Amino acid sequence: MRSSIPGLGRVMVFLTAALASASLTIPEGWGEEGVQYGQLGTDVTLPCTGAHTGMGNPSLTVTYLWTPDLPGVPFVSCRASDYENFSCSWTSSVETFLPTRYITTYRKKSLTGEDKWRNKNGHVGVCVQDPSRPGTCTVHRSEFWSSYRLNITEVNPLGSSYRLLDVTMQAIIKPDPPEGLVVEPIPLAPRRLHVSWKYPSSWPKEPHFQLRFRLQYRPVIHRSWSMVETVNLSEVITDAFTGLEHVVQVSAKDFLDAGNWSEWSDEARATPVRDLATTISEETTTDARLESLAEEPSQAPNPEPINHSDPLEKMAVLVSLGIFAFFVLAAVLVITVLIWLRVRKHGKDKTKPKFLVDATHLKALPKAQIL
Repeated sequence: MRSSIPGLGRVMVFLTAALASASLTIPEGWGEEGVQYGQLGTDVTLPCTGAHTGMGNPSLTVTYLWTPDLPGVPFVSCRASDYENFSCSWTSSVETFLPTRYITTYRKKSLTGEDKWRNKNGHVGVCVQDPSRPGTCTVHRSEFWSSYRLNITEVNPLGSSYRLLDVTMQAIIKPDPPEGLVVEPIPLAPRRLHVSWKYPSSWPKEPHFQLRFRLQYRPVIHRSWSMVETVNLSEVITDAFTGLEHVVQVSAKDFLDAGNWSEWSDEARATPVRDLATTISEETTTDARLESLAEEPSQAPNPEPINHSDPLEKMAVLVSLGIFAFFVLAAVLVITVLIWLRVRKHGKDKTKPKFLVDATHLKALPKAQIL
Protein backbone atom coordinates (compact mmCIF):
# COMPACT_ATOMS: atom_id res chain seq x y z
CA MET A 1 0.00 0.00 0.00
CA ARG A 2 1.36 3.38 -1.01
CA SER A 3 0.40 6.51 0.83
CA SER A 4 0.53 10.05 -0.50
CA ILE A 5 -0.70 11.78 2.64
CA PRO A 6 1.88 14.38 3.81
CA GLY A 7 0.76 14.12 7.40
CA LEU A 8 1.56 10.43 7.49
CA GLY A 9 5.09 11.18 6.35
CA ARG A 10 5.53 13.58 9.26
CA VAL A 11 4.25 10.99 11.69
CA MET A 12 6.82 8.55 10.36
CA VAL A 13 9.73 10.97 10.76
CA PHE A 14 10.60 9.40 14.08
CA LEU A 15 10.64 5.94 12.52
CA THR A 16 12.50 6.96 9.40
CA ALA A 17 14.87 9.48 10.97
CA ALA A 18 17.22 9.97 8.04
CA LEU A 19 18.15 9.08 4.50
CA ALA A 20 21.65 8.06 3.61
CA SER A 21 23.53 8.31 0.34
CA ALA A 22 24.31 5.11 -1.53
CA SER A 23 28.04 5.41 -0.83
CA LEU A 24 27.61 5.73 2.98
CA THR A 25 27.88 2.64 5.08
CA ILE A 26 25.35 2.96 7.88
CA PRO A 27 26.80 2.08 11.29
CA GLU A 28 25.00 -0.44 13.41
CA GLY A 29 23.14 0.59 16.51
CA TRP A 30 21.86 4.01 15.37
CA GLY A 31 18.62 4.99 17.05
CA GLU A 32 16.05 2.68 18.55
CA GLU A 33 14.95 -0.73 17.36
CA GLY A 34 12.78 -0.55 14.25
CA VAL A 35 14.40 2.60 12.86
CA GLN A 36 15.30 2.17 9.19
CA TYR A 37 17.42 4.35 6.90
CA GLY A 38 17.20 4.56 3.12
CA GLN A 39 18.80 6.22 0.15
CA LEU A 40 18.02 9.85 -0.61
CA GLY A 41 15.44 10.17 -3.41
CA THR A 42 14.02 6.65 -3.15
CA ASP A 43 10.99 5.15 -1.47
CA VAL A 44 11.36 3.62 1.95
CA THR A 45 9.45 0.40 2.58
CA LEU A 46 8.73 -0.47 6.21
CA PRO A 47 7.71 -4.05 6.98
CA CYS A 48 4.69 -4.52 9.23
CA THR A 49 6.00 -7.19 11.54
CA GLY A 50 2.79 -7.44 13.55
CA ALA A 51 0.43 -8.18 10.62
CA HIS A 52 -1.76 -11.34 10.60
CA THR A 53 -0.90 -14.24 8.34
CA GLY A 54 -2.84 -14.67 5.17
CA MET A 55 -2.60 -11.00 4.23
CA GLY A 56 0.29 -11.55 1.84
CA ASN A 57 3.44 -9.48 2.45
CA PRO A 58 2.15 -6.45 4.36
CA SER A 59 4.16 -3.24 4.03
CA LEU A 60 3.78 0.56 4.14
CA THR A 61 5.50 2.79 1.64
CA VAL A 62 6.09 6.43 2.67
CA THR A 63 6.88 8.82 -0.18
CA TYR A 64 6.80 12.20 1.61
CA LEU A 65 9.56 12.68 4.17
CA TRP A 66 11.30 15.62 5.80
CA THR A 67 15.04 15.09 5.34
CA PRO A 68 17.38 16.01 8.25
CA ASP A 69 20.75 17.70 7.73
CA LEU A 70 24.30 16.48 7.60
CA PRO A 71 26.38 17.16 10.69
CA GLY A 72 27.82 20.67 10.94
CA VAL A 73 31.37 21.53 11.94
CA PRO A 74 31.29 21.60 15.77
CA PHE A 75 32.40 24.59 17.83
CA VAL A 76 35.35 23.54 20.02
CA SER A 77 37.24 25.24 22.87
CA CYS A 78 39.91 23.91 25.24
CA ARG A 79 41.07 24.88 28.71
CA ALA A 80 43.68 23.64 31.16
CA SER A 81 43.00 24.12 34.86
CA ASP A 82 46.49 22.74 35.66
CA TYR A 83 49.69 21.69 33.88
CA GLU A 84 48.91 17.97 33.95
CA ASN A 85 45.62 17.73 32.03
CA PHE A 86 43.46 19.79 29.73
CA SER A 87 39.85 19.47 28.66
CA CYS A 88 37.95 20.38 25.51
CA SER A 89 34.25 21.04 25.07
CA TRP A 90 32.12 21.35 21.96
CA THR A 91 28.66 22.17 20.70
CA SER A 92 26.98 21.25 17.45
CA SER A 93 26.62 24.01 14.86
CA VAL A 94 23.58 22.41 13.19
CA GLU A 95 20.52 20.82 14.79
CA THR A 96 20.14 17.63 12.75
CA PHE A 97 17.39 15.90 14.79
CA LEU A 98 19.39 12.69 14.38
CA PRO A 99 21.26 10.49 16.82
CA THR A 100 24.78 11.88 16.98
CA ARG A 101 28.11 10.56 18.18
CA TYR A 102 31.50 12.20 18.60
CA ILE A 103 34.98 10.83 17.94
CA THR A 104 37.63 12.74 19.92
CA THR A 105 41.35 12.19 19.29
CA TYR A 106 44.55 14.22 19.42
CA ARG A 107 48.06 14.17 17.97
CA LYS A 108 51.02 15.60 19.85
CA LYS A 109 53.44 17.78 17.92
CA SER A 110 57.02 16.55 17.68
CA LEU A 111 59.40 18.05 20.23
CA THR A 112 61.85 19.02 17.46
CA GLY A 113 59.62 21.95 16.58
CA GLU A 114 58.88 20.68 13.07
CA ASP A 115 55.27 20.91 12.02
CA LYS A 116 54.79 17.23 11.26
CA TRP A 117 51.30 16.61 12.53
CA ARG A 118 50.81 13.72 10.14
CA ASN A 119 53.98 11.91 11.08
CA LYS A 120 52.94 8.30 11.53
CA ASN A 121 55.49 7.94 14.29
CA GLY A 122 53.95 10.82 16.25
CA HIS A 123 51.95 10.19 19.39
CA VAL A 124 48.24 9.77 18.77
CA GLY A 125 45.84 9.43 21.65
CA VAL A 126 42.20 9.53 22.63
CA CYS A 127 40.64 12.53 24.29
CA VAL A 128 38.65 10.63 26.89
CA GLN A 129 34.94 11.44 27.06
CA ASP A 130 33.14 11.43 30.38
CA PRO A 131 29.55 10.11 30.15
CA SER A 132 28.59 12.25 33.15
CA ARG A 133 29.71 15.39 31.27
CA PRO A 134 28.33 15.24 27.72
CA GLY A 135 30.16 17.38 25.20
CA THR A 136 33.55 17.23 26.93
CA CYS A 137 36.73 15.18 26.77
CA THR A 138 40.05 15.25 28.65
CA VAL A 139 43.68 14.70 27.64
CA HIS A 140 45.52 13.27 30.62
CA ARG A 141 49.24 13.60 31.38
CA SER A 142 49.73 16.47 28.96
CA GLU A 143 53.15 18.08 28.57
CA PHE A 144 53.74 21.75 29.15
CA TRP A 145 56.18 22.28 26.27
CA SER A 146 54.21 20.27 23.71
CA SER A 147 51.54 21.34 21.25
CA TYR A 148 48.43 19.33 20.51
CA ARG A 149 46.08 19.06 17.56
CA LEU A 150 42.57 18.07 18.59
CA ASN A 151 40.22 16.32 16.16
CA ILE A 152 36.57 16.52 17.20
CA THR A 153 34.41 14.64 14.68
CA GLU A 154 30.61 14.75 14.75
CA VAL A 155 28.94 11.71 13.19
CA ASN A 156 25.31 10.87 12.43
CA PRO A 157 23.69 8.41 9.98
CA LEU A 158 24.01 10.93 7.15
CA GLY A 159 27.73 11.55 7.43
CA SER A 160 30.33 13.35 9.50
CA SER A 161 32.07 16.70 9.99
CA TYR A 162 35.14 17.50 12.04
CA ARG A 163 37.02 20.37 13.59
CA LEU A 164 40.82 20.53 14.00
CA LEU A 165 42.08 22.76 16.82
CA ASP A 166 45.74 23.42 17.65
CA VAL A 167 46.42 24.19 21.31
CA THR A 168 49.39 24.84 23.57
CA MET A 169 49.34 24.58 27.33
CA GLN A 170 50.77 28.09 27.72
CA ALA A 171 47.83 29.58 25.82
CA ILE A 172 44.94 27.63 27.37
CA ILE A 173 46.05 27.49 30.99
CA LYS A 174 43.39 29.01 33.23
CA PRO A 175 43.42 28.02 36.91
CA ASP A 176 40.32 27.36 38.90
CA PRO A 177 39.40 30.15 41.36
CA PRO A 178 41.26 30.21 44.70
CA GLU A 179 39.50 28.50 47.58
CA GLY A 180 38.93 29.12 51.28
CA LEU A 181 38.68 32.91 51.08
CA VAL A 182 38.49 34.45 54.57
CA VAL A 183 38.21 38.16 55.45
CA GLU A 184 38.65 39.30 59.05
CA PRO A 185 38.81 42.70 60.78
CA ILE A 186 42.06 43.56 62.55
CA PRO A 187 41.71 44.65 66.21
CA LEU A 188 42.72 48.24 66.96
CA ALA A 189 43.03 48.92 63.20
CA PRO A 190 39.90 50.75 62.09
CA ARG A 191 40.81 50.85 58.36
CA ARG A 192 42.32 47.40 57.89
CA LEU A 193 41.08 43.97 56.89
CA HIS A 194 43.09 40.75 56.79
CA VAL A 195 42.39 38.54 53.75
CA SER A 196 43.64 34.96 53.26
CA TRP A 197 42.96 32.17 50.75
CA LYS A 198 44.30 28.83 49.44
CA TYR A 199 45.49 27.43 46.14
CA PRO A 200 42.73 25.77 44.09
CA SER A 201 42.64 22.06 44.87
CA SER A 202 43.01 21.26 41.15
CA TRP A 203 46.39 22.98 40.89
CA PRO A 204 49.51 20.75 41.10
CA LYS A 205 51.39 20.89 44.38
CA GLU A 206 54.85 21.05 42.76
CA PRO A 207 56.82 24.13 43.93
CA HIS A 208 57.84 25.10 40.36
CA PHE A 209 54.19 25.64 39.37
CA GLN A 210 53.36 28.85 41.21
CA LEU A 211 50.41 31.21 40.98
CA ARG A 212 50.02 34.92 41.49
CA PHE A 213 46.82 36.53 42.69
CA ARG A 214 44.78 39.67 42.38
CA LEU A 215 42.43 40.91 45.05
CA GLN A 216 39.43 43.16 44.46
CA TYR A 217 37.41 44.78 47.23
CA ARG A 218 34.88 47.53 47.81
CA PRO A 219 32.33 48.69 50.38
CA VAL A 220 29.01 46.99 49.77
CA ILE A 221 27.31 50.33 49.19
CA HIS A 222 29.87 51.34 46.49
CA ARG A 223 30.14 50.12 42.91
CA SER A 224 33.79 50.74 42.04
CA TRP A 225 36.44 48.15 42.97
CA SER A 226 39.92 48.63 44.34
CA MET A 227 42.49 46.04 43.29
CA VAL A 228 45.92 44.81 44.41
CA GLU A 229 48.17 42.00 43.16
CA THR A 230 50.36 39.70 45.25
CA VAL A 231 52.19 36.38 45.16
CA ASN A 232 51.32 35.59 48.77
CA LEU A 233 48.35 33.71 50.18
CA SER A 234 47.28 36.64 52.33
CA GLU A 235 47.02 40.40 52.09
CA VAL A 236 46.15 43.30 54.41
CA ILE A 237 43.76 45.91 53.06
CA THR A 238 44.92 49.23 54.49
CA ASP A 239 42.37 51.67 53.03
CA ALA A 240 39.06 50.14 54.07
CA PHE A 241 36.26 52.41 55.22
CA THR A 242 35.66 52.31 58.95
CA GLY A 243 32.30 50.92 59.93
CA LEU A 244 31.28 49.86 56.40
CA GLU A 245 30.86 46.25 55.32
CA HIS A 246 33.26 45.28 52.50
CA VAL A 247 33.00 42.55 49.85
CA VAL A 248 36.21 40.81 48.72
CA GLN A 249 37.07 38.41 45.87
CA VAL A 250 40.31 36.86 44.61
CA SER A 251 41.45 35.29 41.32
CA ALA A 252 44.62 33.49 40.19
CA LYS A 253 46.95 33.28 37.20
CA ASP A 254 50.15 31.45 36.28
CA PHE A 255 53.14 33.08 37.98
CA LEU A 256 54.91 33.58 34.62
CA ASP A 257 51.81 35.27 33.15
CA ALA A 258 50.89 32.37 30.84
CA GLY A 259 47.27 31.86 29.89
CA ASN A 260 44.40 33.70 31.51
CA TRP A 261 43.17 34.82 34.91
CA SER A 262 40.80 32.47 36.68
CA GLU A 263 37.23 33.36 37.39
CA TRP A 264 36.66 35.34 40.58
CA SER A 265 36.20 33.35 43.75
CA ASP A 266 33.04 33.39 45.81
CA GLU A 267 32.53 36.58 47.78
CA ALA A 268 33.58 37.03 51.39
CA ARG A 269 32.52 39.94 53.58
CA ALA A 270 33.73 41.73 56.71
CA THR A 271 33.48 45.10 58.44
CA PRO A 272 36.49 46.97 59.87
CA VAL A 273 36.10 47.55 63.61
CA ARG A 274 36.73 50.78 65.44
CA ASP A 275 39.47 50.88 68.05
CA LEU A 276 37.55 50.39 71.32
CA ALA A 277 40.17 52.20 73.41
CA THR A 278 40.14 55.19 71.08
CA THR A 279 36.35 55.25 71.07
CA ILE A 280 36.19 55.22 74.88
CA SER A 281 38.89 57.89 75.10
CA GLU A 282 37.02 60.14 72.66
CA GLU A 283 33.77 59.70 74.56
CA THR A 284 35.48 60.40 77.90
CA THR A 285 37.16 63.54 76.54
CA THR A 286 33.89 64.80 75.10
CA ASP A 287 32.01 64.22 78.36
CA ALA A 288 34.70 65.95 80.42
CA ARG A 289 34.69 68.93 78.09
CA LEU A 290 30.92 69.26 78.33
CA GLU A 291 31.07 69.10 82.14
CA SER A 292 33.78 71.77 82.32
CA LEU A 293 31.78 74.07 80.09
CA ALA A 294 28.72 73.61 82.28
CA GLU A 295 30.67 74.50 85.45
CA GLU A 296 32.44 77.60 84.08
CA PRO A 297 30.74 80.96 84.98
CA SER A 298 29.58 83.20 82.22
CA GLN A 299 32.12 85.79 81.21
CA ALA A 300 31.37 89.52 81.73
CA PRO A 301 30.70 91.44 78.57
CA ASN A 302 33.71 93.24 77.12
CA PRO A 303 33.21 97.04 77.33
CA GLU A 304 35.59 97.63 74.45
CA PRO A 305 33.83 98.18 71.14
CA ILE A 306 34.17 95.44 68.61
CA ASN A 307 36.73 96.28 65.96
CA HIS A 308 35.03 96.12 62.59
CA SER A 309 37.87 97.79 60.69
CA ASP A 310 38.27 97.02 57.03
CA PRO A 311 41.03 94.52 56.16
CA LEU A 312 42.27 96.84 53.40
CA GLU A 313 42.70 99.60 55.97
CA LYS A 314 44.79 97.28 58.11
CA MET A 315 46.92 96.42 55.12
CA ALA A 316 47.51 100.13 54.32
CA VAL A 317 48.63 100.76 57.88
CA LEU A 318 51.07 97.87 57.72
CA VAL A 319 52.51 99.11 54.43
CA SER A 320 52.95 102.62 55.85
CA LEU A 321 54.73 101.27 58.89
CA GLY A 322 57.03 99.26 56.65
CA ILE A 323 57.95 102.24 54.52
CA PHE A 324 58.62 104.36 57.63
CA ALA A 325 60.84 101.68 59.08
CA PHE A 326 62.76 101.47 55.80
CA PHE A 327 63.54 105.20 55.78
CA VAL A 328 64.57 105.15 59.44
CA LEU A 329 66.90 102.26 58.73
CA ALA A 330 68.38 104.05 55.70
CA ALA A 331 68.99 107.24 57.73
CA VAL A 332 70.71 105.31 60.48
CA LEU A 333 72.87 103.61 57.90
CA VAL A 334 73.90 106.91 56.29
CA ILE A 335 74.75 108.47 59.63
CA THR A 336 76.81 105.46 60.59
CA VAL A 337 78.80 105.64 57.32
CA LEU A 338 79.53 109.36 57.79
CA ILE A 339 80.73 108.85 61.34
CA TRP A 340 82.96 105.99 60.22
CA LEU A 341 84.55 108.14 57.47
CA ARG A 342 85.18 111.00 59.90
CA VAL A 343 86.80 108.72 62.42
CA ARG A 344 88.94 107.16 59.75
CA LYS A 345 90.16 110.57 58.51
CA HIS A 346 91.02 111.69 62.00
CA GLY A 347 93.00 108.55 62.58
CA LYS A 348 95.15 109.12 59.45
CA ASP A 349 96.09 112.60 60.62
CA LYS A 350 97.39 111.26 63.90
CA THR A 351 99.64 108.72 62.19
CA LYS A 352 101.62 111.29 60.09
CA PRO A 353 105.39 111.82 61.12
CA LYS A 354 106.08 114.82 63.32
CA PHE A 355 108.54 116.50 60.91
CA LEU A 356 105.82 116.47 58.25
CA VAL A 357 103.46 118.10 60.66
CA ASP A 358 106.05 120.76 61.56
CA ALA A 359 106.81 121.40 57.92
CA THR A 360 103.22 121.83 57.19
CA HIS A 361 102.93 124.25 60.12
CA LEU A 362 105.90 126.33 58.97
CA LYS A 363 104.53 126.47 55.44
CA ALA A 364 101.39 127.95 56.78
CA LEU A 365 103.25 130.78 58.76
CA PRO A 366 104.15 134.18 57.14
CA LYS A 367 107.70 134.60 55.82
CA ALA A 368 108.56 137.33 58.28
CA GLN A 369 107.57 135.19 61.18
CA ILE A 370 109.71 132.35 59.83
CA LEU A 371 112.82 134.59 59.67
